[in-house]
Amino acid sequence: MIDSMKHGLIVSCQAHFDHPLNHAPMIAAMAKSAELGGAAGIRADGPEHIAEIKKQVGLPVIGIYKVHQYDHRFFITPTFEHVRAIVEAGADIVALEASVQNQPDTEALGMLIRRVKEELHAPVMADVSTFAEGERAWRLGADFVGTTLSGYTDASVGRALPDIALVKQLTEAGVRAVCEGHVGSPGQALAAIEAGAYFVVVGTAITDPIAITRQFAGKLQPYREGSDRRAYR
Repeated sequence: MIDSMKHGLIVSCQAHFDHPLNHAPMIAAMAKSAELGGAAGIRADGPEHIAEIKKQVGLPVIGIYKVHQYDHRFFITPTFEHVRAIVEAGADIVALEASVQNQPDTEALGMLIRRVKEELHAPVMADVSTFAEGERAWRLGADFVGTTLSGYTDASVGRALPDIALVKQLTEAGVRAVCEGHVGSPGQALAAIEAGAYFVVVGTAITDPIAITRQFAGKLQPYREGSDRRAYR
């Protein structure tokens, strides 16, 4: 399974809160579309969405369980109970947060990773924001280390995104690195693979029609407002 994902595109199929696509059948249809388009795997959030995807899609699924923090951001798969829920739903790989910001206790993080691998027999992807966090997660037994949280933590504010530099740094240290977060074009995905990424995860740029529409509409907005009449010549 891990070999089948090498140098491939993993499509993150997620929608939260009041997003119009936040329904399991729609998420599964999104994942099926990604499969037909040549994706090597899917990343999805929550037992309900993962279970529906597994009914329709034959690709490996990286499962996460996001817990919303009202004064902060999502905490990705914080506990073993969250892990168990997504594995029972069908997740083939478990992604969990390994940032110092939300997982400061190295011993506790190591125990969580060990339990996932030993009790549930699932490979682990550690989502990090810095090289030090990635090196720690790899040393603790993670099978993949993703740049998912770069730019989202206090320790990684201001880094160039997508964080291909972090992918390269991790790879050169012998870590099986994954590029995830802010990958907005095929060219950026290719650059990540060339920097050593084992695979690349792309979400919003493929699966969020609201964000995609905003990009196009934003480019046209000055002309709609009449701020540049050259468009009408």
